[in-house]
Amino acid sequence: MRIKRGVVSHRKHKKLLSTVKGYRMTKRRLVKVAKEAQLHAGQYAFAGRHIRKSDFRKLWITRISEAVKKYGISYSKFIANLKKANIALDRKVLSNLLNTDPETFKTIVDKVKNI
Repeated sequence: MRIKRGVVSHRKHKKLLSTVKGYRMTKRRLVKVAKEAQLHAGQYAFAGRHIRKSDFRKLWITRISEAVKKYGISYSKFIANLKKANIALDRKVLSNLLNTDPETFKTIVDKVKNI
């Protein structure tokens, strides 16, 4: 007795084609091409998650740099003095402070400026 797996493969193909919905041309219609497109999309998504992290870090650094210039200190000196003063705030928190509580950020800059 042979095993018929038409239902299984049909289900797998339907699942695959539903994940590539919205792709262009044959990438959304043909199973072989769709599988390839899905694999590439996964690789791009994986790399994109790491790129997003570096993009956010660049944004935080830019925001902090511009804010610190107003107080007459460069970004690199500000970060170096933060470390000397043992203030363990990362760039994300400092950038967030700029938006939510500028007064606190000003006090941090004043503490760091005198070192």
